[in-house]
Amino acid sequence: MSHDPELVRTGQETIVKQIRFVPSGKQIPCEDGDTVLAALERHGYALPNNCRAGACGECKTRVVSGEFDQGLVMDMALSGEEREAGYGLMCMAKPVSDVLEIEFGTEDAKPKLFPPRENAPYVLTDKFPRTPRIAELRLRPLGAPMRFWPGQYVTLGDPGRNIPERCYSIANIPNREGEIALQVTYQDEGRTSAWLHDELRPGDQVALSGPYGTFIGDPTAETPVLCLAAGSGLAPILSLASAAFLRGGFKFPVTLIFSARTSADLYDLGLLRYLEARFRNFSFRYTLTRETPSGDLSGRLPGLLPELFPDLSGHSVYIAGAPQFVEASAAAVRQLGVAEERLHTEGFVEQGKPEAPPGDRLL
Repeated sequence: MSHDPELVRTGQETIVKQIRFVPSGKQIPCEDGDTVLAALERHGYALPNNCRAGACGECKTRVVSGEFDQGLVMDMALSGEEREAGYGLMCMAKPVSDVLEIEFGTEDAKPKLFPPRENAPYVLTDKFPRTPRIAELRLRPLGAPMRFWPGQYVTLGDPGRNIPERCYSIANIPNREGEIALQVTYQDEGRTSAWLHDELRPGDQVALSGPYGTFIGDPTAETPVLCLAAGSGLAPILSLASAAFLRGGFKFPVTLIFSARTSADLYDLGLLRYLEARFRNFSFRYTLTRETPSGDLSGRLPGLLPELFPDLSGHSVYIAGAPQFVEASAAAVRQLGVAEERLHTEGFVEQGKPEAPPGDRLL
């Protein structure tokens, strides 16, 4: 079904391809060069996605009719059998035929998102360490603030200096100043994280693109909520949980468990204890994987969950962190009965190097 893309032009004008939703029949244009995911987001529609690099498989969708160029994707994200069955990864797929029909539910089956913006100018106003390996960046817009849902992410880099763009979850909730906070983990061989940690200074101007992602939660869900975070995966979890509480959501018990290697890797404890004191249905716990704590948990979260939550069939679960942490935790909560439609994950897949991280990054 997929092959090399072709440009269809009449004179100097590009013929815009159309993406049609099945079964609703809703149709949107896809501009030349846009992926299906980009076209959906440009028109305010949400499709689950994490990596935007053909590596995580979250945006997998069945194409009913039409042709598309799939681009380079990982076999672990899209198998040969799935390709034969008509599935594609929409973060990389570009329409080739004039009309591409995809399964997308009814017109109102997906949440409406704010259209993403490219290369929005921001200034770094502050930068400070959160842990030995995580730095927080505070950025303010030079133009109109970027509108986003808590739990979404932006991309940041400087391709002109050979610093590739990478995805970073927004750590704060929307505010009047339009400020965006990012929590960046230092990667030993990561050009972008090294630039952000070691070279970027307050006062420097950068370009953000976004917002992206569908890890936005449902504060109206009438179920208990379990949030699992590791490392800088705390950023999107805390953003969506804070926003939900402050706007009156999450009426049922909410538990957040944070996995860190050592006590030096714990952060945002003040805010977490504040939420625990203000909202009586919120509780916070942490576990250390390389240090024995005093008074709380010890060990990897997937192994602790059966004793802490032997039955998750009635819960909504949110998981964020490194890919192996997300994968192991998701497998554990599935074994404990969580319904697939109530399981939400955000895995940080490194663009350009989509292979799984080494085992020592599993917190």
